[in-house]
Amino acid sequence: MKLKLTVIATAVLMSNIAYAQSEKDIEVIVVKGQYLSINESNSIKTPTPIIDVPQSLSIFTAEQISERGITSIGQMIDYTPGVNNSQGEGHRDSIVFRGNRSTADFYIDGNRDDVQYYRALYNVEQVEILRGPNALLFGRGGTGGILNRVSKKAQVGENFNAYKASLNSFGGFNLELDSNIDTSNTSSVRINAMYESLENNRDFFDGERYGFNPTARLELSDNTTVDVSYEYVNHQRFIDRGIPTGTDGMPVEALKDIVFADPKNNYHELEAHIFRANIAHQFTDNIKGNFSAFYGDYDKVYANFYASGYDQNTNIVELDGYIDNTVRDNLILSSNMIAEFQTGNFEHTLIVGADFVQTNSDQNRFNPVFSSTIDDREFFIASRPISLRGFAGVNASGESFTTDFTDLNDDTRVGLDVFSLYIQDEIEISKHLDIIIGARFDSFDIEVFNAVPSSLETRSRKDEQVSPRAGIIYKPQENVSIYASYSESFLPRSGEQFANINGNNNQLDPDTFANQEIGIKWDFADGLSLTAALFENEQSSPQVADNDPATLDIIDSEISGFELQLAGQVTDAWSVSFNYSTLDGEIVDRNGGTGRSPREVPESNISIWNTYQINDVMGLGLGATYQDESFIDNSNTAILPSYTRFDASAYYDVSDTMRIQLNVENLTDKLYYPNSHSTHQATVAVPFNARLSIIGGF
Repeated sequence: MKLKLTVIATAVLMSNIAYAQSEKDIEVIVVKGQYLSINESNSIKTPTPIIDVPQSLSIFTAEQISERGITSIGQMIDYTPGVNNSQGEGHRDSIVFRGNRSTADFYIDGNRDDVQYYRALYNVEQVEILRGPNALLFGRGGTGGILNRVSKKAQVGENFNAYKASLNSFGGFNLELDSNIDTSNTSSVRINAMYESLENNRDFFDGERYGFNPTARLELSDNTTVDVSYEYVNHQRFIDRGIPTGTDGMPVEALKDIVFADPKNNYHELEAHIFRANIAHQFTDNIKGNFSAFYGDYDKVYANFYASGYDQNTNIVELDGYIDNTVRDNLILSSNMIAEFQTGNFEHTLIVGADFVQTNSDQNRFNPVFSSTIDDREFFIASRPISLRGFAGVNASGESFTTDFTDLNDDTRVGLDVFSLYIQDEIEISKHLDIIIGARFDSFDIEVFNAVPSSLETRSRKDEQVSPRAGIIYKPQENVSIYASYSESFLPRSGEQFANINGNNNQLDPDTFANQEIGIKWDFADGLSLTAALFENEQSSPQVADNDPATLDIIDSEISGFELQLAGQVTDAWSVSFNYSTLDGEIVDRNGGTGRSPREVPESNISIWNTYQINDVMGLGLGATYQDESFIDNSNTAILPSYTRFDASAYYDVSDTMRIQLNVENLTDKLYYPNSHSTHQATVAVPFNARLSIIGGF
């Protein structure tokens, strides 16, 4: 079904209003689920109630993350409409936002966090998933949406210690500590730390990660607050890129227990140092300013072999591989002013801001060379285990070989400077009608040095782009809003990871994205809300014309869809979150529509999570998530089958300061394939697994 934005339909925001709060509470700290985040760090920049935001978004609070036993970004995506997971080659978060795959549209406290890795949640206050292009607030990228983590901050006037210890059914475990120390009447320190030992059911899988995140807050005056933070991240894990598909295009079930990898040389390592500082100053009752500085230093390597071809008739698999190194630092300086004022009968919330981003990124990739083929690929009998260990083995012909990563594939040095200005005005025309209008200017200046000895060259490109945003919100009554919105975003041809601008990419304008959305948000009962959205996302991509290299063809494609969610308290004891989304898209080339669907765009996703409070000390949770069939590749020859998975939880409060909790994923032990990276790399889902946790404080 092809959805067109020509009628008023409903649109949504995941409000998660599980707790009612008083108006006084809202003034002190933003209520969980009613605003996007705490006042000091807000991914929409202004403290706007979600019912007044003309955009689809979802929120997971720290309390929800803990209660559901969520340990990864991917587990949140399973219960979020309009988005789904991609494999990320087994070493990074990768989300398909409304049909647009991304590994870089990740933020922490509104600052870009674009290096590819799995993000931990130990120091998160809440996670915000915004859908639709978001260039006005975040700049380039955000073509289908963004994910922003709001970090825990030190709290003045409070002393507390919280802990969590968990053990899963595979033997993996994790420990978390959250300690806040009130150091004076105007200052405090908070320390979050974690260690996790990684284990699952797959052969050779192991790993560990730990994080350390001290933060401090200083209230210089009644009007000025300073927050500073340092985070150390260290993450090591085995890389498993899944199994091949067969002649029917489906993952081959007979291969489900085989890991197509070198157990000695499929690994991911990341070390990162992240510094953040924010100054918030209330100039007057109606004017507030924020200035933030962010610096991230990342050193990452991942090495892997993986299935690149498979012949089901002979049971012979082809393996390819590479080792990839990235050293990157990001410096981000941001400032904004928020003013509330009145002109005539109109009330305004005006935000004016500027960002400066400087990124240096060195990256290289080496391919293997097999002694038996003098090439980067070799063939093996698909058996458990594959005959490849420590850069040596026996191929399908019985020939012994050695291999090593010695073939330099690419080596680039990237320098990037981005300067941005933006302005947005939220105008209250009347108690029933609001208008939002704004625009952002970005200057994106990139230089790429190709350091491969055989092709030394330096290329550069500067793109200047204006991204508008407009929205209208009609509120027939205080608990209902009907909205329509339009927004644009862009992605430079250097890509989300700035790998290169070689070939024609040096001459081409950015891809541009336009989102149209209409919807409704209805808090129809105390603590319960219904939200829905109908949207269309259009992409325009300039391409060099086949018949005339001096001219360009503009190729347009679109993905349309619908989202629905019911969230909140059904009764005092029963809370629910129900999500539904449908997506429809078509690949377009120079000749028009191809009739093929973009990869990893399931037509339907459905999820539901229920929590029931049995008594004062015990509660149960039950959830299910369904993902429709989708294509692994753009040629639509390989398929991810549909699946339904059931999850459950139970907890018992031993005392006011201790809880015992059990979370079970894949309750029925179903074999399914949740995502993929390419045709012969379909992820085998984790079977029945349980996590037992002790959560408490002192």
